[in-house]
Amino acid sequence: MEPEQPAAVSETHIGVVFFLGDLAYKLKKPVRTGFLDFSTRANREAACHRETELNRRFSPDVYLGVADVKGPDGEPCDHMVVMRRMPAERRLSALVRTGAPVTDALREVARRLAAWHATAPRGPQISAEGGLDALRGRWTASFSDVRPFHGTVLDTAVATEIERLTLRFLDGRATLFDRRIREGRIVDGHGDLIADDIFCLDDGPRILDCLEFDDRLRWLDGLDDAAFLAMDLERLYMNGLARRFLDWYAEYSGDPAPPSLRHHYIAYRAFVRVKVACLRAAQGGPHAVAEAGELAEVALRHLRAGAVTLVLTGGLPGTGKTSLAGALADRLGWTVLSSDRIRKELAGITPEESAAAPYGSGIYDGATTGRTYAELLKRAEALLAQGESVILDASWTASAHREAAAALAEHTYADLVTLRCSVPAETAADRMRDRTGGASDAGPDIAHAMAAAADPWPEAHLIDTGGPVVESLGQALRAVRPPRPAPHPQHSSQPS
Repeated sequence: MEPEQPAAVSETHIGVVFFLGDLAYKLKKPVRTGFLDFSTRANREAACHRETELNRRFSPDVYLGVADVKGPDGEPCDHMVVMRRMPAERRLSALVRTGAPVTDALREVARRLAAWHATAPRGPQISAEGGLDALRGRWTASFSDVRPFHGTVLDTAVATEIERLTLRFLDGRATLFDRRIREGRIVDGHGDLIADDIFCLDDGPRILDCLEFDDRLRWLDGLDDAAFLAMDLERLYMNGLARRFLDWYAEYSGDPAPPSLRHHYIAYRAFVRVKVACLRAAQGGPHAVAEAGELAEVALRHLRAGAVTLVLTGGLPGTGKTSLAGALADRLGWTVLSSDRIRKELAGITPEESAAAPYGSGIYDGATTGRTYAELLKRAEALLAQGESVILDASWTASAHREAAAALAEHTYADLVTLRCSVPAETAADRMRDRTGGASDAGPDIAHAMAAAADPWPEAHLIDTGGPVVESLGQALRAVRPPRPAPHPQHSSQPS
């Protein structure tokens, strides 16, 4: 028989929890804040019942009910949530810190969260809270709240870039957020999923303490709900585990969300914690400044990684642009669209079918080339609006086509990166002669004619593709996601 756990008390600014034996009793303080009102007994009683009802959705055997607290006269004077006591050493956060295995438990958390989201309440009122306007409103409110801390608690350059990247993503993604609503992705979820409130027991995890005091904060995109825990795992320096958790959630929920949306929601959750840390710093919290800085870096890292990007991978035939585009897509998980394939699709032939013709004739005449690039950009536009980054594999020798791509990037609030592949003409000719299969019909004569007609492209990143693909891939990755210096730490005193 296990020894009885010692009595204990835990207190926050809104409640007290008494631990006695194998039970816990949660008493709400008679306080009123900007987000809750426990000032009357009736309100506290209602809040206890609401907390029990909502949390039974995730752990019905933990939330046992609501008990009356009776005064000397035997009449109820307050109320408490009665809970099964969880072993502190089995907290997910504690297990992660000690290096204990948590993979199976975390996978089960992902499954249970996805299962709840599948049947969770939905509706117009709930959907509105997970839409673009509501998300933008929450972000901008947080920006306003932390602005007084720029230069003291927060590095000003970091905070400014977080705001810029956030608004840039939101400005171009109305189509994505509208689709999330149409697909029923906005649900009544947990709202506060952190590692401290998950207990990994022998018979499965228990998920506690959902957000119960404001329904609107619990009405959110299911991916946002899952991203909260992913962010918290990163805070515990378990980035790989965070990625695996979101992969499991995506698998169990059947959610095809683009990587950019994952990154955005993790950044959002991190920045909410930045705001809380800033407020604690103002109250003299000893570790709040460091925590705010670390969480701001988490937010910025994900906003940079999730920046929607349009990459033009160009060059003359035989320079390896198609191989580079494929390698870049494999590494980053982005979509490749190829002009060679689209050209033949528009002509009604298979990619492998030859349509070789003299330069500027057949399906390579000016009109067909114009339609090909227009279709290339049209498909890219649809993907960019959905938050998908796109790599366009084409020669891009005409400045007019590049200008159209630049206009598309501006219109969709996407970053534009241009890569021009280059090898000696002899190397390119050897590659074209040795090429088998593929959609390209160009040979050395076509390449020579294209080179003579090509417009200058000085602004492109020049990629030497004469060596192994892995080397040119490294050059391309540095252009697409350039290394950035670490921000300067804040040494100023905390605001008073």
